[in-house]
Amino acid sequence: MKALVIGGTGLISVGILKHLQARGVDITILNRGQRAEAPPGVKQLTADRNDEAAMKAAIGSQKFDVVIDMVCFTPKQATQIIRQFAGQCRQFIFCSTVCTYGVKVPPGVFVDETFPQEPISNYGRDKLTCEKLFLEAHARGDFAVTIIRPSSTYGEGGNLIDHLESSPVAWDRIEKGKPVLIGGDGLGLWVSTHRDDCGKAFAYAALNETTFGQSYNATRDTHLTWREIYRQVGGVLGKPVQAIFMPSAWIVAHDPSRFGLLREITQFHGAYSSAKAKQQIPNYRCDIEFADGAKRTLDDLRRRGKWKNSDGDTLYESMIDKALAAGVEVEVL
Repeated sequence: MKALVIGGTGLISVGILKHLQARGVDITILNRGQRAEAPPGVKQLTADRNDEAAMKAAIGSQKFDVVIDMVCFTPKQATQIIRQFAGQCRQFIFCSTVCTYGVKVPPGVFVDETFPQEPISNYGRDKLTCEKLFLEAHARGDFAVTIIRPSSTYGEGGNLIDHLESSPVAWDRIEKGKPVLIGGDGLGLWVSTHRDDCGKAFAYAALNETTFGQSYNATRDTHLTWREIYRQVGGVLGKPVQAIFMPSAWIVAHDPSRFGLLREITQFHGAYSSAKAKQQIPNYRCDIEFADGAKRTLDDLRRRGKWKNSDGDTLYESMIDKALAAGVEVEVL
């Protein structure tokens, strides 16, 4: 099998390459060459995916069995890539997102691939439009399309989100014995999937004809409340978590940009079913438990010097002070 991964150096891409290599696939990655070198045994093409002429020059007449696009975010990019690969690949795998579903809660709690797609963010709306463009290409016979929708993904080389932020100070605060803020009552469901597990969905969907024309959620089975997520991270750090629960709107109002993750995503329901992927994609199983993956991720942040220090964060500290002054109690998780 000959595969091209567009991107190839991001968080999920690392997991994809790992499993493609285990399958003995001939792998090429295409990116701007600005982040990391291609892993041993992986070929590198250098081009900006937004520069159509540069893409054509880099790819030339090469054909691929599978193209996996990890960095397509806009309809313009989708239209360009369809022009590029129509007739030059057998299967096109698009990395979409569960954000295309929106924030409604189904009667059965878990969102599967049949749930109506009603995104509330520009990111989700653009990804949904891309999905539709790729499925139209599939219907025309340009190439077979498979859509994979990850949710919150973490792992070495990336970060571990908290309820409020993509790059949180909460983990440092817990380690230092400081209280942390959590939106709402902390009982909302959430699922975080390690990059190595998520990567299996892409790697093992490759040239699996059952997946042609299909969409899949790619998340682990275990869903945790935010209380439990903080409790498990506290266990990894060896410290009890001193939690202060405040309305999400109150937190966001202090800085809508900084707390954009809470505003658009994490304050809402985040429970997804990947039963379809488990049934139709061989080897798709999530083996890395959250606490183990969290420890690996936090240890890696320290090694890379990316651990976020909470000292001097006056905004966060002032919010804690306001909550305590209003009589809100600290709950130890």
